[in-house]
Amino acid sequence: MNDDHENSKRRHVLKNILAAGAGALIVGPGSDITDDPKPKKGSTEKVKVLTTEGKVIEIDKPGSDCKISPCAPARGEEARKGIPGRSFVMVIDLAKCKNARKCIEGCQRGHNLTPDQEWLNVFLMKDHDEAEPYWFPRQCFHCGNPPCVKVCPVGATYKRQDNIVLIDVNRCIGCKFCVVACPYSARIFNWEKPPESDLSPDDYSPETSVPAQVGTIGKCDFCPDRSREGKLPYCVDGCPMGAMYFGDKNEDAVSNGTETLRFKKLIKDRVGYRYLEELGTEPNVYYLPPVERMFDYKSGLKDVPDDKKQMYEDIIEGNNSKRKITRE
Repeated sequence: MNDDHENSKRRHVLKNILAAGAGALIVGPGSDITDDPKPKKGSTEKVKVLTTEGKVIEIDKPGSDCKISPCAPARGEEARKGIPGRSFVMVIDLAKCKNARKCIEGCQRGHNLTPDQEWLNVFLMKDHDEAEPYWFPRQCFHCGNPPCVKVCPVGATYKRQDNIVLIDVNRCIGCKFCVVACPYSARIFNWEKPPESDLSPDDYSPETSVPAQVGTIGKCDFCPDRSREGKLPYCVDGCPMGAMYFGDKNEDAVSNGTETLRFKKLIKDRVGYRYLEELGTEPNVYYLPPVERMFDYKSGLKDVPDDKKQMYEDIIEGNNSKRKITRE
């Protein structure tokens, strides 16, 4: 059995045990983790969770108490407020990414996207001719100072108190001002009618982005509907390498479904950075440099069709300008 399969199997088993608990540590109501294993008053079902100190404790199962933060996706004005007391953030470990593309597939399934719609892209990056290429996932950065929000003439795109930037397609007029304003090219235009969905337009919530509407804008939404349930975003949950972490800055905790780490310590120890931060966008997605990578970049080309491999030739051979990005 190869290492990739063993690692994926291990993550699958651990996620069944820990993902809900880690979600509670990050986003669940009443998630003050201590070393006291005693059941809390009024609690019902319990789950085990691994703390940042490596201890296994029991806490209330996420979703067993939805009085503070309703589990159902918010709609209307409630969807514009955000989850109280939360400050969501994502961390991507570039040393672990191998272009498995399971993050993309998970996002597509969860948001009812077509195969050609990618709210999350994985690029091949090479900083200079002497450096080796590495894989670079990129989605909406949910900026603290989002240019997209400033240019929207109808208030369809907006920033919430929990750091998440969303789009309300019921307001969106498809003017594409936000597409032009976004320096990360994180938005796509819905040119065609989306796939059939079990949900009706009356069921729509900006927190799920489903069902979408033709002639409007779509993008990564950080899956706030899953956060309300104590779950990780689809991309984080789908990554077999554990390269993506999601959590709450206020609680100083991020998780990839297998391990839960202190956000500040992780960024400090691994010298985390924010992509194109010099633009003043204050992104809420952090990257850990691709130092001591777990996989050779060529492993990410294994399942790529031959015609697409040609797109990477200049990057692989080093015939590129500094910090060039090539999309798959």
